[in-house]
Amino acid sequence: MTARSRASKPDDRELVQQAQKGETLAFEELVRRHQQRIMAVVGGILRRREDIEDVAQQVFLKAYVSIRRFDMRSAFSTWLYKIAVNECWDYLRKKKVRPLSYEADLSEEQARHVEQFVSTDGHGGNPSERAELREIVERLLAELSEEDRMMLVLKEAQGFAVEEIGTMLNLNVNTVKVRLFRARRKLAKTYRRRVGAHS
Repeated sequence: MTARSRASKPDDRELVQQAQKGETLAFEELVRRHQQRIMAVVGGILRRREDIEDVAQQVFLKAYVSIRRFDMRSAFSTWLYKIAVNECWDYLRKKKVRPLSYEADLSEEQARHVEQFVSTDGHGGNPSERAELREIVERLLAELSEEDRMMLVLKEAQGFAVEEIGTMLNLNVNTVKVRLFRARRKLAKTYRRRVGAHS
């Protein structure tokens, strides 16, 4: 893609303004831009494919219906992810869905990676190591409450900033930090229990 074509490509704000005037093609472009990330956020929380597809569709339907009320005070992506999180919560409450359960048989190398995660707040390591770590941690996250799982998925798996998570969940930054600390501590406890059970 040339610099000229990149420059002529409308940003999210322009597309939102067009969509608010009823231009469906603009909204379809917003869906294309954000669909993969929304699927990842919903999938990280709900896990079951049929649930993920249903809820993701509902997210974009709700965004389409509500887009004229979007006031541009935050990024469109933050507003959309907030809808996604709320839809996941609603789905879990209505269906009383529990996360899928995994058998966490960790090798010594995997256990070392998880120990690094819980002792360094999830930072450090190269991208491939972090990708492997996320896969391992997912098995442990399945045993946490939906709230703790959601906090860790948004922060560690999806990489949202604390401020963004606060906006999505209607929490102040300090509350998000405290909940993340507690969720990581619970994850560490689950990890040590599972590793102990297989040692």
